[in-house]
Amino acid sequence: MSRFRFASAISLNVELDQAIVEVATSIAARLGGADPDWVCLYPTAHYGAWADRMPELAKAAFGDALLFGCAAGGVIGGGREVEQRPALAAMAASVPGVAIEAFHLDAATLLQSDERVHQRIGVSPSERPLLVLLADPFTADTRELTARLDELYPESVVIGGLASGSNARQPNRLFLGDRVYRTGTIGLALHGNLVVDTIIAQGCRPIGSPMFVTRSRDNVILELDGVPATDALETLFQTLSREDQELVQSSLFLGLVMKIDQQVYGQGDFLIRNIVGLDSAASAIAVAAMLEPNQVVQFHLRDKETSADDLRLWLARWRDENPGAAPSGALMFSCLGRGTYLYGESGFETRLIHELFADLPIVGFFCNGEIGQVGGSTYLHGYTSALALLRPRSAHD
Repeated sequence: MSRFRFASAISLNVELDQAIVEVATSIAARLGGADPDWVCLYPTAHYGAWADRMPELAKAAFGDALLFGCAAGGVIGGGREVEQRPALAAMAASVPGVAIEAFHLDAATLLQSDERVHQRIGVSPSERPLLVLLADPFTADTRELTARLDELYPESVVIGGLASGSNARQPNRLFLGDRVYRTGTIGLALHGNLVVDTIIAQGCRPIGSPMFVTRSRDNVILELDGVPATDALETLFQTLSREDQELVQSSLFLGLVMKIDQQVYGQGDFLIRNIVGLDSAASAIAVAAMLEPNQVVQFHLRDKETSADDLRLWLARWRDENPGAAPSGALMFSCLGRGTYLYGESGFETRLIHELFADLPIVGFFCNGEIGQVGGSTYLHGYTSALALLRPRSAHD
């Protein structure tokens, strides 16, 4: 009986055609003769225009497997994370009983009727597909995209990232089937014999206490619990340790509670958003989010220890909530601001994941923004690691 098989590999070969041969050879040995249904390929931007040959090279190496991927600033695969140098990350999957639909969306498509967009994506919302997205950050309106998909597929999991492989000389490249796109969003809709769980590790810890936004204007907070917003922040600052006071200078964020009926809030219950401006004269705090009247918010801090603990917490929670289960493969979308930049060492998060799930095949890349769900709605995140854990619905596969 056929069963789920995932295999991941990475190559540091500076020649793209040779790199694909290397990852394909490694993956074939690990798949045990199974033919892959789809293959994720993430080359770094160092390969430049050679990446335009990705469909033909993938066809030669992986046969009829559906190609999906994009150029990236750094890549994850084969148990490693590679940044600031040429690398190709790959994962191939044989997933019997899973239907896979490929699609490309642009702004005009999103304005079409629900029926037309369902047809473009190729699957009914009743199937509750997993939607995996790769978007060009310069031409895709991610906020409109995620809101529209939540509306069209209210019971679906949505995850993905923004391509990060562009530079002054070349655009982003999105790989789908036999085509290379430079604009819009590509996606896969997977449904059938599939269970998917997501982990959205925003890497922050709350400080102080939750507060009500008692006066605001659009994305600007004017009062918190009836106190001028910057005065409330200053009062909180005085209660912090010296270490946390230093973090406030560079790593302060605001968490927004997304479940209005929730009474007790903890780490992970907030949508983390950047603070984009402080105006002491107006006692105002500007946030990268639109605010609702009487919304509950709490200040948060981020550092490498908090980020590591947050990811450990979510992984351990998944293990405890799924006794006896194990993921077959994982898709990872991590911020360019994490990795070596945050942890000071390469491959930290991959090793952390493998502490709980030894030898789990993982593929992904370092993104210009991460797409994932918090509180049942899909958002574009920053400084986040978004992880999709995939396994068959049937325990025998």
